Amino acid sequence: MAGEMRAPITLAVCGLLALAGVGCGTTTHPGTPTSSTTTPASSSTSTAGSSQGVAALSAEAQSAATGDIPDNQVFLTFTDPVAGYSMSYPEGWTRNGDGRNVTFSDKNNIVHIVVAKAPAPTVAGVQSELAALQQKNSTLKFTPPRGVTLKSGSAIKATYTTESAPNAVTGKSVLLIVDRYELARPGKRATIDLGTAKGVDNVDAYRMMSNSFRWQ
Repeated sequence: MAGEMRAPITLAVCGLLALAGVGCGTTTHPGTPTSSTTTPASSSTSTAGSSQGVAALSAEAQSAATGDIPDNQVFLTFTDPVAGYSMSYPEGWTRNGDGRNVTFSDKNNIVHIVVAKAPAPTVAGVQSELAALQQKNSTLKFTPPRGVTLKSGSAIKATYTTESAPNAVTGKSVLLIVDRYELARPGKRATIDLGTAKGVDNVDAYRMMSNSFRWQ
């Protein structure tokens, strides 16, 4: 995936993220119109947006890499009025957390969204955040951040990789490739991580999802 991915979709639960969650997604047939789910107002505040950045995604060695997101994948719209945003996600993926810190996943396909009180991101700031995360995780490697334009506006994008601990039985690790986008509105910053295991191509689907983000 290193930067973007192609059309098919399925995601996974992130072992690093300790998020209490609620599964969601109803069964629909391909071609069903996109529907919407809204999470109720919440008073909780995410602390994930620190000066060292949102925690990096990590794969689980016991979870097999999943296939590409199919062209006929049905997407739903997740909306959170307190965090103040909406974004598309694949129907059938597990949702954990609330709107300020939420994960959609299916095995080692993972999308993590954090909204916190923070100034607008900068290229230098994102570089510093990832360097700080690298100090905590020696397997983390990242490309230099750069400015990009999403449909919702300007953003900073970087791609990083992390390696899971070896599987206790096979000794094999899973390399997770993650596109990180940071974007802001006055007083708020959103960090969107879209990760998938090496060998799974979700470029087009993840591009669509990142472009579906809207401030409310």
